[in-house]
Amino acid sequence: MSDLSYMDRNVQGIRERIGAAAARVGGRDVTLVAAIKYTDTEHVNYLHRALGVCDVGENRVQQLLERWDALDREGLRIHFIGKLQSNKVKYIIDKVSLIHSLDSESLAAEIEKQASRHGLVMDVLVEINSGEEENKSGLSPHAAAEFCEGLVKYPHIRLRGFMTMAPKCEKKEDYRKYFRETSQLCLDIWQKKLHNIGRPILSMGMSESFEVAIEEGADIVRVGRALFEP
Repeated sequence: MSDLSYMDRNVQGIRERIGAAAARVGGRDVTLVAAIKYTDTEHVNYLHRALGVCDVGENRVQQLLERWDALDREGLRIHFIGKLQSNKVKYIIDKVSLIHSLDSESLAAEIEKQASRHGLVMDVLVEINSGEEENKSGLSPHAAAEFCEGLVKYPHIRLRGFMTMAPKCEKKEDYRKYFRETSQLCLDIWQKKLHNIGRPILSMGMSESFEVAIEEGADIVRVGRALFEP
């Protein structure tokens, strides 16, 4: 067994920073999703069992499948936070609680197909390409409203909100405009088009930007490096 005590300090520090950021905007429940792309199952299980982090985010389908049997899954919620190819949906549809990266009609159709086969309703977030970067997945902010409206035809998909990955910025404060614009876009879509889904969930912010994201409305933050670096 490795010495994982450094993770205790990391998790405590992240939780304190999340709490402080939430307090600055009046207090709000914020879910910490541990991004586990670059760590192993021993660390994930320790994070869950010993430290009470119940939400983890996988980026890769193959990695999730390789870990699956070794994960301590009781009480664990697995989020899929990476780019999801349509032909891989069938492998994870019954393993994840929330897909953060819905960004195309073809992917929506496949999620609907596989969820129907398993007799479940899959919770999803629509991914917004907030920086409109050509090399990144996600919908253009201009296309998001129409796309979200179209999801009503899929009875096995439940739209819960939106996710974004901001462009890489030099300074923490530089992320703010992307999170603010995405937050406003999502509220506009909800108020004008999607008032029947309840207040939308916003998944924004990573290790270098989660505090700014919370100040701009994030309900979920996806933190990896800051949790797992000794």
